Amino acid sequence: MRLLEENNYNEASRQYNEFNLQVTKQQSKISALKQELEFKNNQLKDLQAQIRNNATLLLETAENILQSEDLLKETEELLVSLMKSREGEERKLNETDQAYYNLRNQLNEKESELRHKIKNRELAEHLLGEIKDRLNDLKLQLAGTKERLNVEFKIQLEDILDQPRTGDASAEELQEKTDRMKKRLENLGEVNPTAIEAFQEMKKRYEFILEQKNDLVTAKDSLLQTIQEVEATANQKFLETFNLVRDHFQMVFKTLFTDDDQCDLILENPENLAESGIDVVAKPKGKRPTSLTQLSGGERTLTATALLFAIYLIKPAPFCILDEVDAPLDDANVGKFTNMIRRFSENSQFIIVTHNKMTMSSVDVIYGVTMQEPGVSKLVSVDFRSLAAAEN
Repeated sequence: MRLLEENNYNEASRQYNEFNLQVTKQQSKISALKQELEFKNNQLKDLQAQIRNNATLLLETAENILQSEDLLKETEELLVSLMKSREGEERKLNETDQAYYNLRNQLNEKESELRHKIKNRELAEHLLGEIKDRLNDLKLQLAGTKERLNVEFKIQLEDILDQPRTGDASAEELQEKTDRMKKRLENLGEVNPTAIEAFQEMKKRYEFILEQKNDLVTAKDSLLQTIQEVEATANQKFLETFNLVRDHFQMVFKTLFTDDDQCDLILENPENLAESGIDVVAKPKGKRPTSLTQLSGGERTLTATALLFAIYLIKPAPFCILDEVDAPLDDANVGKFTNMIRRFSENSQFIIVTHNKMTMSSVDVIYGVTMQEPGVSKLVSVDFRSLAAAEN
C-alpha cells in the first residue's frame, strides 16, 4: 500500500513538473509575443510617421512641380524672346561686318593706289637724279674737250661748232678709232735709248728664272715621288702590322675567353689607311653587343688586355708594367689572366701592381710595403722561386 502511494506521489510530482515546464514555456512564448507585438507596434508607428512625412513631402513636391512648370513656361517664353532678339542682332552684326569688309577693301585699294603713286614718285625722282648726274657728266666732258682742243690743237670750240662735217664716219666709229690710237700711243710710251741694254738684261734674268723654275719643278716631282714611295711603304708596313695585331688579338682573345667567342679589328676606311679609324669588335658567346660599352666591366677589361698584348707581341719589350689590370676580373678570369702572363713571361719580365690574392700566388717574386712604425715605410719581398727550390 505504501509503495503504491509512493508511486502515485512520484507520478503526481512528475506530472506537476511537466505542467510547470509547460507553463514556463507558455510564459516564455507570451513574453516573446509581447515583445514582438511591441516591436510591430513601434514599427507601425514609424511607418505611419513616415507615411505622413511622405505625404507632406509629396504635397510640397507637387507644389514645387507646379511652380517649376510656371517657371519653365516663363523661361521658355524668355528664351524665345532672346532667340528672336539674337536673330535680329546677328543680322545687324552681319550687316555691320559686311560694311566693315567693304570699307576695309576700299581702304586696301586706296593704300595700294597710294603705294603705287609713291613708287612712281620715287622712280621719277631717281630718273631725275640720273638725268642730273648725266647732265653734270656731259658738262664735265664738254669742259674737258674744250680745254683739250685749246691746249693740244689750239682750236676754240666756239669757232668749229657752226662748221659742217667733212667726213661720212659716224661718231661711234670716230670714238673707237680715237680710243685705239690713244691706246697705241700709251703702249709705245716715251723713247728709251737704253731699251736694248735693258732687253738683254731682262733676257738674262728671264733665262735664269726659267732655269730656277725647271729645277724647282724637277725637285717638286722628285719630292712628290718620294712622298708617294714613303706613303706606299708606310701603308704597306701599317697593313702588315695591322694584320699581325689582328691575328694576335684573335689568338689572345680566345685564350682569355673561349674558342667559341669572336673578336676582330676592322678598318673604317681601307682606302685611306693614314686617316682610317679602327673598330674593335668583341662578341662573347651568347651576346651580340653593338658596341664595347654594352659589355660588362670584366669583359671590357679582358678585351682591352687582349688588344694590349696583341700589340705587345709585335715587338715584345724586356719589361712590362701592369697597374691593377685584374681589379674588375672574377676568380675564373684572373686564372686565365695569370696563365697568359706566365706564358708571356718567358720573353719579358712583368711588374704587376695588384690586390688580388690569386695573382699574388702565381708570381715569382712579391714585393709589399708595410708600416711597422708610424711614418716609417718598409719594403718586404718574398721570392717564391727560392721556396719552390727549397721544397724540391
